[in-house]
Amino acid sequence: MGRIALLAWMFTAALSYWVLGGLLGKLVEGYDRDALSRMPLLLTGLAVLVSVCLTGLWAAPRRSSTASPAKSTRRRFLLGTLGAGGGIAATGFAALLRNAGWYTVTGRNIFLVRPPYKADVARDEWSGSRVVGYRRLGRTEARVSDISLGSGSGTGGRQTVAVAREAIERGINYFDTAPDYSETGSENRLGEAMKGVRDRMFLATKWCNPKGHLAPGSSVEDYMEALNASLRRLHTDWVDLVHVHSCDTVERLMDENVHEAFDRLKQQGKVRFLGVSTHTPNLEHVANTAIDSGHFDVLMLAYHFGAWPLLGEIIDRAAAKDIGVVAMKTLRGAKHHGLLWSRDERDSYTQAAFKWVLANPSVSCLVISLWESAQLDEFLYASGRQIEANDHAVLQRYEELIATAHCRPHCGACLDRCPERLSIHDVLRHRMYFDDYGAQKEAMSRYAALETKADVCTGCDAPCSGACPYGISIPERTRETHALLSPASALRNGYQPLS
Repeated sequence: MGRIALLAWMFTAALSYWVLGGLLGKLVEGYDRDALSRMPLLLTGLAVLVSVCLTGLWAAPRRSSTASPAKSTRRRFLLGTLGAGGGIAATGFAALLRNAGWYTVTGRNIFLVRPPYKADVARDEWSGSRVVGYRRLGRTEARVSDISLGSGSGTGGRQTVAVAREAIERGINYFDTAPDYSETGSENRLGEAMKGVRDRMFLATKWCNPKGHLAPGSSVEDYMEALNASLRRLHTDWVDLVHVHSCDTVERLMDENVHEAFDRLKQQGKVRFLGVSTHTPNLEHVANTAIDSGHFDVLMLAYHFGAWPLLGEIIDRAAAKDIGVVAMKTLRGAKHHGLLWSRDERDSYTQAAFKWVLANPSVSCLVISLWESAQLDEFLYASGRQIEANDHAVLQRYEELIATAHCRPHCGACLDRCPERLSIHDVLRHRMYFDDYGAQKEAMSRYAALETKADVCTGCDAPCSGACPYGISIPERTRETHALLSPASALRNGYQPLS
C-alpha cells in the first residue's frame, strides 16, 4: 500500500504541475479571473483528496501487527499526517515549479515595481524640461517622443488629467494605457486630456478588459467589443495601436480570433497597428515569434541596463524588419532614492537609465509612468541627450548598491531557513515601501498587519544567514526593519499610532 500512496502523490503532483500550474500562470500573467475555468482547481482538489485517502489506507494498522493499540494509533496518526501533508506539499510545490520562470524575469532581470518619486530632489536645471528628441516608430512612420507617457497600474490612480495635458504641452505625443490600469481610470483620464489635440497624439492601448486579459479562443466579437469599450472610455473614434497585453504564450499571441478582430477593426478605421507587450518569462519566444510572424508593427519590451544579452539581439532583429520597439521597466527597480550614495549620483540616475536605453538606435521610445509635474521636469531632462562616461559610472554604482539590498520578488530561497516562519520577503517588501516608495504610513500599516513580525529575530541564532543567493544580510535587515516600522518607531518619527 505504501507504493500505491507514493504513486498517488506522484500522480497528484504531476496533475498539479500541468493543470493547476497552468492556472496559476494565467493568474500571474493577468488573465480575467472571472473568465477562467474553475476546473483545474476541482481536478487538483479531487486528486489531492484521493491521495490523502490512499495515504490513510497505507497508514492503517495491519491485522498482524503486534504493536499495542496505543502505539498503533500513534503510528497511524503520524504516518497519515506526514504522508498526507507530504502529498499536499508536493502538489503545491509542483504548481509553483511550473511557474518558476516568472522569478527569472520579474525577480532577477526585470523588477516589477513602479518608479517612486520625491519632489524635494528637483533641481533648477530640470525646470521646464521638454521633449527635444523624436524617433520613427518603425513601419508606422509615426515620429514619437523619445520619452513618452505610460500609465501603468503602479501609479495607483494618481495620474491626473492636468498632468497628462501638461505632458502634451511639453512635447510628449505618445500615450500608453490599458483597460486594466486603475480599473479603466487611466483610459478615462487620458481620453479627457487629449480632447482638442487627439490628431497630434499617437495612442496605444491594450487588448483586454478591466478585469484582465481575454483568453485564447475568445470570440472575435469579444475582442472587438473590448476595443470598442476602450474607444468609448478614451473619447475617440480610433486608436493608433493595440497591443496583445503582457503576453507570455504564443497561443495568446497568435490566436486567430485576435487577428481576425484586428483586421475587421482596421477596416472600420478604429485601429491602425497591431503590437505586443511582454515582460514575462517567455519574453524571448513570444518576441521572436511576433517578429517572424510578420503580423506585428510594434513590440513593447521590458528593457534596461543589465538586462540579459539576448534582449538586445531581439530588439535589433525587430528593427531590421522595421518593427517599432517601445521600452518599458527602464528604471530597473527605481530604488535610487533609498540608496546611500551622493546627491549627484541619485539625481542623475533617471537620466542615466533613460539615456542608456535610448543609446540603442533600435529603440523608438520609452514609456514611463508619472503623476507629478516635477516628474516631467526630471524625466524629460534626458530627452535627446547622449549617454556619457559619468552616466555609465552612475549605472554601475546603482548595480553595486542594489546587489545586496533589493529583495527579489518571487524568490523565497530563505523562507524555509526561519524556525519562526517569518515572511522575510514581506518584511523586506514593506521596508522597500518605506525606504524607496516614500509610503511610510502604508509600510507601517502593512507591517503591523503581519501575523509574525521581525521582533522574533532578536536573540535568534540566525539560521537564515547566508540563505540569500544575492547576499542580503537577512538577520541585519529584518532587525533594522522591525526597529524602523514598529509603532514605537512611528511615534519617534512623528507619525500617529496605528489604530
